Amino acid sequence: MKPYKDTFVNRNTRVRHFQQSANSEELVWHRDRSDRLVKVLEGTDWQLQMDNCIPKKLIEGKEYHIPAYNYHRLIKGSTDLVVRICED
Repeated sequence: MKPYKDTFVNRNTRVRHFQQSANSEELVWHRDRSDRLVKVLEGTDWQLQMDNCIPKKLIEGKEYHIPAYNYHRLIKGSTDLVVRICED
């Protein structure tokens, strides 16, 4: 079972919702097949960790670029997290 729920806006854009109650063990290291631009719509204390980097705090309203095939993971925060994901 995935730790998120997607709502598709169009073919390349989705809104993804992570509940704060999600199991941290489900937020695994992974990589995606396409470049992604992720905008944080809501969320407090969540972090994004890229391969070989220290975690960065996700900030509401800010966009983050995740290159294709780069390992990364989320670290759970204190509220739900809602992001908009645009793929190439």
